[in-house]
Amino acid sequence: MSQLSEREILDRLRALDTSELSDALDRHGVAGQCHGLFPVDRAMHFAGQAFTVRYGPAGSPPGDVGDFIDDLGPGTVVVLDNQGRTDATVWGDLLTSVASVRGVAGTVIDGVCRDSSVCVDLGYPVFSRGRWMRTGKDRVQVEAYQAPVSIGGVRVVPSDYLIGDADGVVVVPAGEVTTVLASAEEIRDAEQQIRKLVGAGARLREAREQTGYHRLQSRAEG
Repeated sequence: MSQLSEREILDRLRALDTSELSDALDRHGVAGQCHGLFPVDRAMHFAGQAFTVRYGPAGSPPGDVGDFIDDLGPGTVVVLDNQGRTDATVWGDLLTSVASVRGVAGTVIDGVCRDSSVCVDLGYPVFSRGRWMRTGKDRVQVEAYQAPVSIGGVRVVPSDYLIGDADGVVVVPAGEVTTVLASAEEIRDAEQQIRKLVGAGARLREAREQTGYHRLQSRAEG
């Protein structure tokens, strides 16, 4: 099989939902489901590759909270590890506005965001643990760019693939993306066939057996 281009990978990821990808990750023993992160608006969705930022408590004097957004290109997912803090935000309206103009795919925060109405108005996807208005300035500072981070209990390294929709966020490691894609598409196709069979009068158990659905929901061998 020829190697997939980044565009082909992203096009195929966008055609899948997080539930299908989650089942595929489970099938291959890959921990990629980010716990507790949801979109500001349930209609938001994205797929792209990670640009990571790790935050820590502000020092004395405090460091900066990041001026990275101008350097990011289309299709990037901003991944902000604020250690799950809900008392200080690291994303607001100015970052949303610039990211939207630059074609950034979305933002994922292990922490909170603010100015959420701007995200909704611009249709810019932001996924976080919630919303709160208090700034992170002088409370947190950037510790590292493009380093491994933890998001919702999942390790993310630069260029991993992230996908978000109404049900949350999944991470597909770059080295596993071809395998996970193939399994997720097989699961999607089987579920579509099950719906057709049930619609034609089949029992759910029979439809699952006919499509080999239980096999697709089990850990792959090898």
